[in-house]
Amino acid sequence: MRVVIVTESFPPDVNGVAHCAFQTARHLVDRGHHPLVVAPAPAPGTGPEPDAPCQVVRVPSLPLPGYPQVRIALPSRRLAAALVAHRPDVVHLAGPFVLGVRGMAAAARLGVPAVAVYQTDLAGYARTYMGAGEAAAWRRIRSVHAAADRTLAPSSAARNDLEEHGVPRVALWPRGVDTVRFRPDRRDEALRRALAPHGERIVGYVGRLAPEKQVELLSGVCGLPGVRVVVVGDGPSRGQLAEALPGAVFLGRRTGGELARIHASLDLFVHTGPFETFCQTVQEAMASGVPVVAPAAGGPLDLVAHGRTGLLVPPRDAGAVREAVRALAADPARRAAYGAAARASVEGRTWAAVGDQLIDHYDQVLAARRTAVAA
Repeated sequence: MRVVIVTESFPPDVNGVAHCAFQTARHLVDRGHHPLVVAPAPAPGTGPEPDAPCQVVRVPSLPLPGYPQVRIALPSRRLAAALVAHRPDVVHLAGPFVLGVRGMAAAARLGVPAVAVYQTDLAGYARTYMGAGEAAAWRRIRSVHAAADRTLAPSSAARNDLEEHGVPRVALWPRGVDTVRFRPDRRDEALRRALAPHGERIVGYVGRLAPEKQVELLSGVCGLPGVRVVVVGDGPSRGQLAEALPGAVFLGRRTGGELARIHASLDLFVHTGPFETFCQTVQEAMASGVPVVAPAAGGPLDLVAHGRTGLLVPPRDAGAVREAVRALAADPARRAAYGAAARASVEGRTWAAVGDQLIDHYDQVLAARRTAVAA
C-alpha cells in the first residue's frame, strides 16, 4: 500500500502529533508498505533531523505568533507535487489544521481517499488562549473532518465530542507505547538521589509548559512535606511556572532513553491538563510502572483505572490534585500495587498492535471507496 502522511508536525519536533506520525511511518515500513511524509520545515538552527523511516518532504513554514515552538506550513506546491509523484492509495492526515486541510483538498482533487486523525482539542485551546471562539473552533473541526472518508479519534471522550458536534464517520484508534523503552527496570537510584537528596517522594510532570496544560495546579503539591516536584518539558509558560512552583526541579526537554529513565525513577506521575484527546505521557508513565494522578476528562478516562492504576480527580481542581498526591505519597504499598497494575494494563498497547489497527482502517476505507465506485 502506498500512503502519504500529511502531518502538522514531525521530528525533530517533540509533541504527540510528531511522535504519532513518526511511529506510523515506521510501522508502515516494517509491514512492507510505502509511506511518504509531508511536514512543515523545522525552525532554522534546530539541528540535524533524526533518521526518518521514509522520505520526508518539507514545506516552508513560519512560527506560530506567541508560540514559536509550533510551526505553521506556508502555501506551497510541494504538497500537491508530492502526492502526484507518490501515487498514494490513501492519504493520512495527522492532526489536520493548516497543512492537513491542503492535503485533504489535494487528495479530493486526485480522487484518493483520506483518513483524518483527530489529535488536538482546538476548542479547548480556543477557550484557553482567547476566552472564546469554541463554537468557531468546532465549525472548523467539523468542516475539515467531514471531508474525510474516516476520522480516527484517539479516545472514547474524543470520539464522543466529535460525534456530538456533527462529525461523521468517526472510529476509535488509540495510541501505542514503546513498552521496551518505557519499563520499570529503568529506575535509576543515582538519579533519584540527585533529584531528591533528602529522600523525598518524587512527583513528576512531563509535557509542554503552556497555559492549556495548567501545570500551575501543582503549586499545592510543592508545599507537601517530603515531596519533590520534577517538571520535564519546555514551552512559553516556563518562566511563570518557575515562580508558581517553588522548590520544583525543572529539567527542560528530555527524550529517548533519558526520558524513560526519568519516568521510571518517579514515585508518582501527575498530569494536569484537561484538554487531552489522549495523553501519551500518562501511558509512558504507566508503562514505566508508575501510578498516575490525572484529571477525569478526555484521554485519561480511557487510560487510568481509578483506584487500580491511579487516581482521577476533578479537572482544574488544585486541592484535589494535592490531596491525591498526599494520599499516594504516604502509602508505598498502594503506589506499588497501582504501578504494577498500570504496567500490566499497557503491555498490549504496543505501536505494532495499534499500527496494525490503523492498517485495518485503511483497508476498510479503501473497500468502502471501491464499493461506492462500483455502485
